[in-house]
Amino acid sequence: MEVKINREIRDYSEAVYFGLNLRQFIFSVLACGIAVGLYFLLKPFFGIETLSWVCIVGAAPFATLGFFKYHGMTAEKVLFTYLKSEILMPRELKFISTNYYDNMERNGDDVRPNRKHKKENRTR
Repeated sequence: MEVKINREIRDYSEAVYFGLNLRQFIFSVLACGIAVGLYFLLKPFFGIETLSWVCIVGAAPFATLGFFKYHGMTAEKVLFTYLKSEILMPRELKFISTNYYDNMERNGDDVRPNRKHKKENRTR
C-alpha cells in the first residue's frame, strides 16, 4: 500500500469529485452550464460546427478560472490585487537622487578627510 504525501503542506487540497477540489469542481460545473446554455440559446441561429466553437469559447474562461494559480493566488485574488494596485491606489514612484558630497560643499563643511586626526589615532 502506498500513500502520497505532499512535500509542502500548503499544496494539499482535498479531492471532492473526480480528483478535483471544491473550487475546481464548481467552476467545471459552471463551464458546462454555460456551454449547454449557449447551445440551446444559439441553436436556431448557427450550424452545429459554429455552435460547438461558440460553446467552447464561452465555457473556456470559466474552466480556466477554476484551475488558475499565479504566485499561489487564485484568479479572484490576482484580479483584486491588480485592480487595487492599478485603479484603487495608483501612485507614481519618483526617483530623486541626493548628492551628499555636493550638499556638504554648499554648507561649508570640510569634505576632505582630516589626515592629522587619523595619524594621531594611529600612533596611540
